[in-house]
Amino acid sequence: MIPALKSQPAVYFRKAEKWRTLTVNKMGTRIWLLLFCFFQFANMSFAQLPEAPASPGPDARYKADILVVVAHPDDESLIASYLARAVFDQHKRVAVVFGTCGNSGGNTVGYEQADSLCAVRKIEARRALASLGIMNVWFLGGQDTASQSPLISLETWNHGAVLGRAVRYVRLTEPDVILTWLPDYADGENHGDHQAASVIANEAFDLAGNPTVFPEQVAAPYDYKLIGNLTEGLRPWQPKKIYFFTNARHHDWIDGQGPVYPSTTVSPSHHVPYYELGAEELSYHQTQENAGPEGREAVYKSMVDRFKAPVRFILGKSLVGGSPTGDIFEGITQGPIAYHPAPGYKPQPHEGISIQLGGPYAFYRQFWRAHGLQHLESLYPPEAGVGPGMTVSVPIIIRNDTDSPAKVSLTTAIPQGWKETSGSAIYPVAAHDSYPTRAVFVAPDGNRPEWQQIQFNAGVNGKTVSSVTLRVSNVPSGPRATLRK
Repeated sequence: MIPALKSQPAVYFRKAEKWRTLTVNKMGTRIWLLLFCFFQFANMSFAQLPEAPASPGPDARYKADILVVVAHPDDESLIASYLARAVFDQHKRVAVVFGTCGNSGGNTVGYEQADSLCAVRKIEARRALASLGIMNVWFLGGQDTASQSPLISLETWNHGAVLGRAVRYVRLTEPDVILTWLPDYADGENHGDHQAASVIANEAFDLAGNPTVFPEQVAAPYDYKLIGNLTEGLRPWQPKKIYFFTNARHHDWIDGQGPVYPSTTVSPSHHVPYYELGAEELSYHQTQENAGPEGREAVYKSMVDRFKAPVRFILGKSLVGGSPTGDIFEGITQGPIAYHPAPGYKPQPHEGISIQLGGPYAFYRQFWRAHGLQHLESLYPPEAGVGPGMTVSVPIIIRNDTDSPAKVSLTTAIPQGWKETSGSAIYPVAAHDSYPTRAVFVAPDGNRPEWQQIQFNAGVNGKTVSSVTLRVSNVPSGPRATLRK
């Protein structure tokens, strides 16, 4: 009995092991069958799914290598010789955005004014640019404003609405480079609309790549094949470079700030100098030039020599490296780049009693820093051109960054022959506050093109505590309106 009893556990365990083996094998078979059925079902289900249509990319008809942002029809003519080079011989795609339609200007051809003149000048602009092969042209809808301050023009343009349109056109055209007016006030370049166009262009450069800015523009439409979509389906876009140009009277400071393109070079494709193509482009703007009965031919003859000057650019900002004086497309590769946020506004510390130029001068000091354009501060000192016998009103800000109210005297030192009509006085300035005012001067008769200085002094208790200067030139084509705001 004992041997039999000893063998029973062995038999039992052998049977249990066999049962377990059979069970595992059966379970494995079932698992494989389940997996097989699952994948067969998945494959059948996937095969039965309809294939979605390809997502359409950005509309290539509007892609631009260069986006020009200016204020008025004919502003683009300042760089038309370069645009001819870029389009005809470098095969670049160019689009142009105008801040206004130029509806407040005079008409050298006929009686059409206001909205009628606007309609005419839009046609002139499109025909002019078509002569260079540029077909994509848009208008931001700003009011043509006779001012010498970008702040006034931005107000009349409806800054926010115009900026939204500019961002839309950047996202639509996806430019590598933006060309625009210099964002600064200079002798000879003092049109508020020109500067406003540059402000808008710089803001659009820094904002178009941010999907949280005007997000309705980059939100996908409900169904792009249906009517009634309200969101726009654009893509965020970060331009790579921005360059400035200017018609400032003095150009000594421009050397080394950007590329220079000779206009006397003969176009390989058109076999004429680029300046002739530039003058031809301007000739379509007949309502703004003395066309007379000869029309465009008269404009061309009167302007062709002006276009022989080289086209000079100032590098504003490059996100792709390169030399400041290198070609505009140096360092640029195809395709998008990452969004680069601007530095943004950061308050500058002030102490004690101080004086500074106000209006556009104060605005630009903050604007440059906020948009990463600090190098513009050192291009040239604050300046203005004033015609013989004309009046200039200079905005001034007196600051009191102390804990106590102060009475601050404002005095001026002016060149010989100039006359101050208002400005010098004692100003009560509250603690941690500022007092905006203006000093008004009349320039002497006669032509004094050399630089002269007006000095503004802030004093407390008979002691000068702060000073600022404005350089001025007394030339026939100086401003006839005051610097305001």
